[in-house]
Amino acid sequence: MKKSVVLIATLASIGAVWAISPQEDVLDFRNMVGVVAPYTGTTNPIRGVVGPPGPWTIEDAKGELRSDGQLRVTVRGLVLGAGPLTGQNPLPVFRAIVSCQSSDSTGAPTVANIQTNDFPATPAGDAHIEEVLTLPSPCIAPIVFVTSANGLWLAITGR
Repeated sequence: MKKSVVLIATLASIGAVWAISPQEDVLDFRNMVGVVAPYTGTTNPIRGVVGPPGPWTIEDAKGELRSDGQLRVTVRGLVLGAGPLTGQNPLPVFRAIVSCQSSDSTGAPTVANIQTNDFPATPAGDAHIEEVLTLPSPCIAPIVFVTSANGLWLAITGR
């Protein structure tokens, strides 16, 4: 009997810690991959986000998404992977999209894509994106995209 009381008290205290910890990491990443075929163009979007006409490469990326919506993404060397401007970034700004599997008011599954504002990008493809977003509840299996200003994805979390 005493063991079950201790176990319940311990579980209750752990639950209290989870409930009052509003800034937990939802996603912490140390790499991204640039868009490649077959994801270039409009044929094979990922969660409704389409790729640009040609490939992009990325040298380095890191970031985190917190449960309070704080998003931080740093990219280095996000550049065109083919064509006359290979190895360069012709875009003055990047954005990010956080994509979550969620549910609507009836409980049916949905995809929620939340986009940041513009952030300056260098010709070498370097940028730092930092913004607080309003995440849906629940936000399951989040993916972070780095995009152009018109929403074409250039890099995505994962490898």
